[in-house]
Amino acid sequence: MSGAPVTCRSMTSDGGYLTVTATVRPRDGRAEVKCSVPDALEVAQRMQAVVRLARHTEARFDSRAQVVLSLDRAPGNGERDWELAAVLADRMVRGLYQPQVPVVANGWSDAWHLGRIDGHGLGAVPFGVLVGGADGLPHLGALHGHPDPAVGVSTARAWFPLVSGGLEDSLAWVEVNLRPAQAEGEDEESTIVVPGADAALQARVRAVLVAARHHDGRGNKQWRTTVRFADARFQGGSYELALVMADRMARGRDFLPRGRLLASGQSASWHAGKVENVDGVAAKCALLLREAAAGDRILLPRAWETELTPDWRAQVKAQGASVACVDRIGII
Repeated sequence: MSGAPVTCRSMTSDGGYLTVTATVRPRDGRAEVKCSVPDALEVAQRMQAVVRLARHTEARFDSRAQVVLSLDRAPGNGERDWELAAVLADRMVRGLYQPQVPVVANGWSDAWHLGRIDGHGLGAVPFGVLVGGADGLPHLGALHGHPDPAVGVSTARAWFPLVSGGLEDSLAWVEVNLRPAQAEGEDEESTIVVPGADAALQARVRAVLVAARHHDGRGNKQWRTTVRFADARFQGGSYELALVMADRMARGRDFLPRGRLLASGQSASWHAGKVENVDGVAAKCALLLREAAAGDRILLPRAWETELTPDWRAQVKAQGASVACVDRIGII
């Protein structure tokens, strides 16, 4: 699979232009998206993330091709209006968007995985420039007169304790966004992205969700999944139970608590539905007690059950929260 290069331009704040060039070729085991920007590695990494996230609004995706995207020069510091041009160039080269005239596009988003376009950086918009946001293209579906892609997204969030033995202890959240899709030609892991995560965390998140869904017996290759963390810079695997529960809630496989779901647990056997022990009982319990509010549901490993004092349980109950120690996932 190959074809002629396509280009899409974006205006810059100084009145010049950036040009995104896209080509497509057989994937042959390479990454599905490759990006390059002269002397700007972080911008290239951002472009790759933007394109991958925007693809999650597509019901079908052919993973046999690799798209190579490049900017002709680096944008100015903080400029992000090239993002829409990169998304459009990726769709143009794959034949999903076929404009009749050359395209100049300006727009940026913090929610490409939802298909939403937050805005643009231009003041007065020149004639013929496609801009993103409320005064232009509010979402990617509007390119073809389709509904807002975000309407079809199911989202759930769970919280997990992060402890380092000091004042920095806090609850962090993990959020799972699901979009129904027909993942033809894709393996399950390739339908899951984790923006902002390093390769190790992304690989572990994918492995956990694939295994937990296998135990569930449902969901395989039915979704395009975006996983977001409040902050992806942490160590350890105690977030895994919160991740699995957020995924199950988003898929309608578990009841929602009245408040938040707070969880700590990991497993080497998610395919069997097992919840295993994690370290830090005392510090995490102190944090959970401090943060628990009315309606919250706390899930902990069954191995912790003997270490939870009656006073701790009573205080959690007095705050209007509930706690359960579990050794398996299911309807909890």
